[in-house]
Amino acid sequence: METTSQVGVQTPAGASVRPNASVRRTVDDFLMAPFPWYGLDGAFTGTRWLLQAGASAEGVVEHGSIGHGDQPALRAADGRDAGERDRFAVVVTVAANPVRKTGDGTGILEATSVSSAAWLAGSGLLAVTWPAQMDHGLRDDWMAQQTETAWVLADDLDSEDWASLSLPVDGEPTPFHYRESPYGWVLAGTTRRGVHLGAYGRGMSAYGLGFSAVEGIEEYV
Repeated sequence: METTSQVGVQTPAGASVRPNASVRRTVDDFLMAPFPWYGLDGAFTGTRWLLQAGASAEGVVEHGSIGHGDQPALRAADGRDAGERDRFAVVVTVAANPVRKTGDGTGILEATSVSSAAWLAGSGLLAVTWPAQMDHGLRDDWMAQQTETAWVLADDLDSEDWASLSLPVDGEPTPFHYRESPYGWVLAGTTRRGVHLGAYGRGMSAYGLGFSAVEGIEEYV
C-alpha cells in the first residue's frame, strides 16, 4: 500500500480559517474513499485532526488515519522524550479488500486484513517515537529494526505478544488484538462495515476507547 504525504493541520477551537491548498487536498483524499472512516466515538470530546490517506498505484484510496488529542512530536523543546508529554490516540481505517488484480491486469494486489491494520498502526507509533539518548544516525538503524519487528508481530496476531480486548464499534462490542510497548500501545480489529481498524496511542488508555463511523470528515479540519 502506498501512502500520500499530506498531513492535517490542527486549528484552535473557535477559530475560523480558510483551509490552505495542502489541507484541502488532504480532505479531498479522504472524501474520495469508497468506504467509511472511523474515529473515536462521542465519548471523546477533545481535538480531532486528519493525518493522511494512502492510495494504491491506481489512485484508489485504501487507508488513512485520524488523530485525537495532542499532535505527537518526536522531541519536546526541552529535550525530554515526546512520550513524557504526548496524550493522543490515532485511528487507522483500512479498506477490507480481497486478493485482486492491478488496474492494468499485469499484477496481483495482496488482500488487506486485520494484520494490515496492525502493521499500519505499529509503524505509525514508531514514526512518532524517538527513544532518549539517541541521535539521528542511530535512529535510522533503530527504525529499520523496530519496523521489521512490527511487521513480524502484525503477521502473527495469535501469538502471545498480543492480548484480547473488547471495545465498542458503532455501539457493538468488538474483539481486538492489543499489545503494549515502552513507546505506547497498538490494537487492531475489524468491523461489520467492510473495513479493518487499527489504532495506536500514548498517554490515553486504550481500555476506555470506543469507535464510530465519521459522519462529516470535513469537520476535522
